[in-house]
Amino acid sequence: MHPRSAAARRQQAKRDFDAYLARCPSRLLLDRISNKWVVLVLCALDEGPLRHSELARRLAGVSQKMLTQTLRTLERDGLVDRTVTPSVPVRVDYELTVLGRSLLGPVQAFKLWAEERMADVLEAREAYDEAESR
Repeated sequence: MHPRSAAARRQQAKRDFDAYLARCPSRLLLDRISNKWVVLVLCALDEGPLRHSELARRLAGVSQKMLTQTLRTLERDGLVDRTVTPSVPVRVDYELTVLGRSLLGPVQAFKLWAEERMADVLEAREAYDEAESR
């Protein structure tokens, strides 16, 4: 097999990964990165490396189990690095990888849009519910 350039691999990936196709693995990635806890963890880590407890305090309402699962999946997907520092107690820090940073712009825009447009969405829901109840 001949080694291919990075550009050739990206071109091949464009042909291989089409989220409109039912069996495309990118659908799983879209499902993952559209999760509210993923969005909030990635945005929180933009501030720099954080410990599990710091993330838990920053993300009101997240359970320890959900935060742990989210961090593990982000680490597995190459979006977050986990660094263990031997000490008493052991220190574990999480930070964005280069790949994770490349996702940060769209994720932050998504979060900001939700914050800025929530009033509009609530108004639309109310109008819809009123029309449906007639």
